[in-house]
Amino acid sequence: MAGSKKLGIIAGGGSFPLLVAQNARKQGYRVAAAAFEKETLPEIQAYTDQLVWLKLGQLGRLIRFLHQAGVSHVVFAGPINKPRAFDLRPDFRAIKLLVNLRSRNDNALLSSVADELHREGLEVISAIEFVPELISPAGLQSRRAPSFAEKKDILFAWPIIKQIGSLDIGQCIVVKERAVVAVEAIEGTDRAILRAGELSGSSLTVVKIFKPGQDQRIDLPALGSQTVRTMIQAGATCLAYESGTSLFFDRAEAVSLADEHKICLVGIDPDNPEAVQKL
Repeated sequence: MAGSKKLGIIAGGGSFPLLVAQNARKQGYRVAAAAFEKETLPEIQAYTDQLVWLKLGQLGRLIRFLHQAGVSHVVFAGPINKPRAFDLRPDFRAIKLLVNLRSRNDNALLSSVADELHREGLEVISAIEFVPELISPAGLQSRRAPSFAEKKDILFAWPIIKQIGSLDIGQCIVVKERAVVAVEAIEGTDRAILRAGELSGSSLTVVKIFKPGQDQRIDLPALGSQTVRTMIQAGATCLAYESGTSLFFDRAEAVSLADEHKICLVGIDPDNPEAVQKL
């Protein structure tokens, strides 16, 4: 791949596409990005050699742009606002893809787009190759370890959210005293946490995982300082995330904020979640 030195980025929201583009350029790649109106930060232009602004659903135009830019490898970086995705105006290429889908949930839809790109000779790779420092670490990150009750909640929630994730519904669950308070769906993690706070007040445990069967190239779970701020607002006291398979943004800031508010942050080994009991 390194010989091609031209990378295509399908750029969603947030700072992640900017980080990927910036690091790719540092590695000697020229960058061609497809950005989306009302989603992608306009600052993306400063980190790209070629840029096109698209509307959601313009799959044919996206593919033409990537071919014209001469890229052979493509990364997905950054989320798309899920409720807004219902307002897409698909072109003919996208309509053909959509009618063959059994589900329009995240993994099904994005995997279908990735497959379509592959049929066009465009290889989709994981954006994590350009930002390995963002891979979420295992073990205790905060000063405070999970309490006995929080450990119980983590182990209670783990198989439940794995099952929910396998149905391509969401990546996050909020529990309290071994009862499910909120499950993430289309609204996203932050809103699910806030809803849990409205329903059940303080002492909430948040568990975020990688969906079983999820395509690691296109839709990695993400957390960071904003997640911790949302937890503070909702009264959540513990965040357990699946290590090695999610992106951890602003880690130093997130840990500092968690310590300030006595929140536990812990990375769970997906092969041995029971190890949390030893912390």
